[in-house]
Formats: sequence, structure tokens, C-alpha cells
Amino acid sequence: MSAAPVIAAADGSDDSLRALDWAVQAARQRDAPLRVVHVRQYAAWGQPDVLVAGEPDEGGDPVLDEVRGRLCTGAVGLTVEYVALEGAPSALLPELGADAQLLVLGSRGRGGFAGLLLGSNGMAAARDAGCPVVVVPRPGRQVHEELPAEPGPRVVVGLDVDSPDDATLAFAFAEADRRGARLQVIAAYPWPVQSWFAAGELVPPTVDRDEVEQETRTLAEGFLAPHLKDRPNLRADVLALPGDAAGLLVAASKDAALVVVGRHRRRLLAPARMMGSVTHAVLLHAAAPVAVVPPSPPQE
Repeated sequence: MSAAPVIAAADGSDDSLRALDWAVQAARQRDAPLRVVHVRQYAAWGQPDVLVAGEPDEGGDPVLDEVRGRLCTGAVGLTVEYVALEGAPSALLPELGADAQLLVLGSRGRGGFAGLLLGSNGMAAARDAGCPVVVVPRPGRQVHEELPAEPGPRVVVGLDVDSPDDATLAFAFAEADRRGARLQVIAAYPWPVQSWFAAGELVPPTVDRDEVEQETRTLAEGFLAPHLKDRPNLRADVLALPGDAAGLLVAASKDAALVVVGRHRRRLLAPARMMGSVTHAVLLHAAAPVAVVPPSPPQE
């Protein structure tokens, strides 16, 4: 059994219970312990001069009691730990990822505005956690455009051929392998390509679209090759497509088991952690659970 746990954030909401069910299956697939965490937020967090973090003083936790009842039969054979903390969920949940292999949350919790597509805690965890974060959407989320896909289990991953991240690809390959699924790789390229010749004047593209598509596919296949060498029985299909990467990934999320996207690296002029616009949009609109993977550490 892997020592690093799969962590499920619970607050008693329907969204968090769906995420809990997803986390149970993820822990089974990894032969890992499951840690269920409830972070209780109190009024003290509304006072800027009060910092509170740690285990609650009150005995018992009705949210964790509900989860225990739910898991008494659903988590047979798993090692399950229940942890109650007191503090700001948006601050404490990302910290929990430091010693976890996966952090799983629902798209929204009990608080916030009903119209939000993604709660602040999920946003903070996806942006700041040190481990991959999976956000499980509400059922019935509509995808207005779909990409053709064969029947059967499928994991989708976005690949930017201009700035590929090996950690994202490695996670996607491992997830597809665990599920006996094929990997659908979305490599988007901009089209049409336009250049400015003079003020207000656009020059038509001088490159052929088929050439751009083939170059994108060739680059993508090169980045996939080392991972396919380790998993020769895994099927990976590259879709080199024109258009917006976020829109293509959302379209591919229909009936997918998981969508995997990367998180931006820190930059010299932007040292704060950032998700990136594509990852943000996919989290808001994808119909499947979305895994946000931290970038590979910089090479020295």
C-alpha cells in the first residue's frame, strides 16, 4: 500500500459527497489510504487580526459522522482516516496536498453563491496545492460541442506542444493505465495564423494549414514517445486540431472518465502560482472530473 493518502475534502454538501465517492475509487486504484478532511470555518476568520488553525475544541463532528456512515460499507478494505480541522478551507486545503498523492473536492461546497460554477476552495486548491487536485463537477453539466470519440473508457489530456509539461503527461498516462482506458491527447494549434503588415492591415497566412497540423502532431507524438515506451499496451490517440485549447478540451470532456490539465509554472516576473486561462476555463465548464497537475520542478 502506498503511504501517501488520497485526501477527500468533505463539508456535508452533495458536491463533496460525490467527490468522496470518486476519492474512494481513486484510493482503491492506487492501493492507498483514504483521508477524509473536514475544515470547519468560524467567524474568527472574518477578523483580520485573528489567526486560527488546528483541531477544533468541540467534541464530535456531524459531517465526519455522516461520512463514516456512508463509508461503513462503501470503503470495505480501505484504510480510512478522519480528520477535523478548524480554519480557512481555502488556506488549509492546499496545505494538505504537501503529503498527499491526490486531493479530491467537489465543484462547490455549502458556502458561496448558488450561481458559481466553481467554489473558492476548489479554485484555491487547484491553484496552490502541491499534489494533483481533482475537482468533480455536478452531474448534468452540458457540453454544447462534442468531439467524435469511440466508445469505451477514455482519459483526456491537453498538450501544449510549445510548452509541454512532463508531469501532466505522466499523470495522464498513469490514470489511463489504472483505468484500462485509452488516452485522448488534445494538441491545439491557432488557425488562421495572421500577421500585421501595416497599421490596420492583415496579411493572409503564408503557411499551409495541413503543414501546421502535421507539425503539431509530430511534436505531440515525440513528447508521448517516452511514456508509450513504458506502457506499450496503452493506446494514445493524438488529435491535432485548430482552435481554442480550452474549448476543445471541454468538448472532449463529454463522457470522458477524466480530463487532465497542467498548471502554469512560476515565472520570474510572476512568482505567484497561477492556473492559466485554459485550466481555469476547463475547470468551469468540463462535464467530466478535472485533474489539475502541478508543473514539473525546474531543472537546475
